[in-house]
Amino acid sequence: MAQKEKQVHKTQILRGTKSNFNPFHLSLQLLDLSCKRFYPPKPKLMSNTKTSQHLALVDQTLSYAIASNIIHLYSEDQKLDGRIITTNGKELINFGSCSYLGLETDERLKAGAIDAINRYGTQFSSSRAYMSLSLYKDLEIELENIFAGSVMVSPTTTLGHLAAIPVIVGDNDAIILDHQVHASVQMATQLLRPRGIKVDLIRHNRMDQLEHKIKKLQKKHDKVWYFADGIYSMFGDYAPIEELNELLNRYPSFHLYIDDAHGIGWCGQKGQGVANTFMGGQEKVYIAASFAKSFGTGGGAIIFPNKKIHQTVRKCGSTITFSGPIQPPTLGATIASAKLHQSSALEPLQESLRDKIALFNREAAIKGLEQPVPTDTPICYIRIGDTSTTFEVIQRVMAHGYYVNTAIYPSVPYKDAGIRITINNHLRNEDITGLLSCIRHEIDMVSKEMKSEKESLFDSKKFII
Repeated sequence: MAQKEKQVHKTQILRGTKSNFNPFHLSLQLLDLSCKRFYPPKPKLMSNTKTSQHLALVDQTLSYAIASNIIHLYSEDQKLDGRIITTNGKELINFGSCSYLGLETDERLKAGAIDAINRYGTQFSSSRAYMSLSLYKDLEIELENIFAGSVMVSPTTTLGHLAAIPVIVGDNDAIILDHQVHASVQMATQLLRPRGIKVDLIRHNRMDQLEHKIKKLQKKHDKVWYFADGIYSMFGDYAPIEELNELLNRYPSFHLYIDDAHGIGWCGQKGQGVANTFMGGQEKVYIAASFAKSFGTGGGAIIFPNKKIHQTVRKCGSTITFSGPIQPPTLGATIASAKLHQSSALEPLQESLRDKIALFNREAAIKGLEQPVPTDTPICYIRIGDTSTTFEVIQRVMAHGYYVNTAIYPSVPYKDAGIRITINNHLRNEDITGLLSCIRHEIDMVSKEMKSEKESLFDSKKFII
């Protein structure tokens, strides 16, 4: 193909105007043409509004990921053991599970679910405004033996946010969101905007920006709330707990709402998590928990500083009244998990996970795959940067038999796409070392194939959050 014809052909592919355009083969087409990274065509915007541009970009990005067979997958296993998962006919070692302690296959939790089914059936169909299964009360009692505070169980953590946040935040309060706080928390704050409640945003974990806004907002508002995660779900880094405690002591109007979904279970005495360990029980701190991760079951909870506000949310929180209840098998399994967390069985599970995390971090450093945000949590992140290159590397890693999470916009900033890896107790040491060797090799191979690029594909120093 002549150079001019090649350029025209390339332009047609980039713009999506070539009649035989196929996004699944776009990577190979452009690699063959110029050995450069490929870039998906610009989305056709529905209008010039920010919302429509955002939706078009999300739709475009996820469409490419779906076509690349790296997201929106289905497991094909008839039985799961926690370590292996089958998709598209291929067995993969599962580095995508957030069941960090591996409790979803624990016989004690299974027995709790089976016992609840035998006693109460598969469903208890009633709004909690009218009637709750007795297992709810049993579960909340067990959870209050773990967490410092008054515990309200919710069908999911998201529904807990939607119930609690509109009730605890007053009309003359102000909210400051961390840029990386979980999407479910951000969604709940959208309910407050029609009430005229001020909602601001700061860069991730920037305590200087937070304090500046507290000083400014406390002059006109009754309470100034900071909404953050205990452990952030994509990069695995912590909220700056020590600095937040200092701000709580320094500013009487300052309040915290912490989503600690990824900290519960594997961390802290009795699995109480990061936030509850270091700031639980304070009158100005509210904590959200999830049982759908390390606890090995399902549902969520909000941990209130006192019974009074708990009861107010229980009565007035819309999604507690108007959403379906947690069903008997999940309640039974969660009670069994809560009892396990209060027993001597927990510490060996936590220690095993800590050992696997330490192994991952050591081997990643040896292979030059240091995480841009160093952490000792079970969520690990390897930045690649370019979205399309990330797809290419992940496809190759999966071809070698490893399942990892694809981290792309809007879950991470557009230019910080990468590989999200979660460590759990089902994994073996050789699984971890094998995965890291594979990632290092494939990054090097893709970088070599795209050698005309001026900078390395993997440059953790350019990571921005």
